[in-house]
Amino acid sequence: MLRFAHPEFLYLLILIPLTAALYWVTYRNQNKMLAAFANQKLHNILFPKKSSLKSHLKFSLTLFAFLLLVLGIANPQVGSKIEEVKQVGIDVYICLDVSLSMTAEDVKPNRLEKAKYEISKLMQKLNGDRIGLIVFSGAAYVQFPLTSDYSAANLFLSAVNTNTVPQPGTAIASAIELAVKSFRYDDQTKKAIVIITDGEDHEGNIDQAVNDAVSKDIQIYAIGFGSASGVPIPVYDASGNQTGYKKDAQGNIVLTSLDESVLEDIAQKGNGKFYLGSSSENELDKIYNDLASIEQTEYGTKRVTEYEDRFYYLLLPALLILLAEFFIPLNKSKLFTKLESIREKI
Repeated sequence: MLRFAHPEFLYLLILIPLTAALYWVTYRNQNKMLAAFANQKLHNILFPKKSSLKSHLKFSLTLFAFLLLVLGIANPQVGSKIEEVKQVGIDVYICLDVSLSMTAEDVKPNRLEKAKYEISKLMQKLNGDRIGLIVFSGAAYVQFPLTSDYSAANLFLSAVNTNTVPQPGTAIASAIELAVKSFRYDDQTKKAIVIITDGEDHEGNIDQAVNDAVSKDIQIYAIGFGSASGVPIPVYDASGNQTGYKKDAQGNIVLTSLDESVLEDIAQKGNGKFYLGSSSENELDKIYNDLASIEQTEYGTKRVTEYEDRFYYLLLPALLILLAEFFIPLNKSKLFTKLESIREKI
């Protein structure tokens, strides 16, 4: 099986026919100009040692060397063997609160950005585990399903903001219910839910959602971001400049505070743990240590092809061809004189 490690470099191959066409047009124009200047007999007197065949040869060698260099830089790889690798790990759904209160800055830079940073750092540590993300505010949506493609997951995570879910509120129960529905129960993997929120203005029957999760042997962890004393919610314009703070109908500044009791209750009933978020610590690190202690389960196999680089088979000949081209003179030699005479007779 053959593939190229860097196929984007293959686009350079389009330069080969373009360069060849340019060379041919230039060569014909030069011949026309010389023909207009003097006849062929005078050419032989004026340019007795000029060899057009050598010019063509040197150009062809340079173009062929360029072809080999491009293919070498693209790094052709040959599949040496195919193996079936067992996939083991646990399944984790992170439920991230994206309500407006998560923009409060009692946790730096703000609650939501700190949470996204911790999730990104967690994904860098996962190895074989599958992770999914559910965003919620007044409703809950799957941002990306369970996956072990952490690079793609990071792209989806970076796009999350307070506009991802238009409905206002903090529907923790809906997020838990959606996570429970989204797990794959045909795989006998250990499963966990991590809720990241300020726990404020919760909606729905949280106890019922937690009980349903526990009945399916799902552990629930919770991270609470914010302060109990309450802080204002900044308001920004379209350019990202802060214009003030959110106010209620009476014009009073709205304060958002962390409801620790709700999250502690969820974690306790969900056989997990509650962590208080801060600017300096990484609470998901602590949860990762707990998750790492869970016995990992095999959930499938995948076929993996091992590839070996073959670029040196192309780069070395390309360098040798360029070296040979450099030492080929443009003047006629006996061999090329005979070849040119044969070409003229034909």
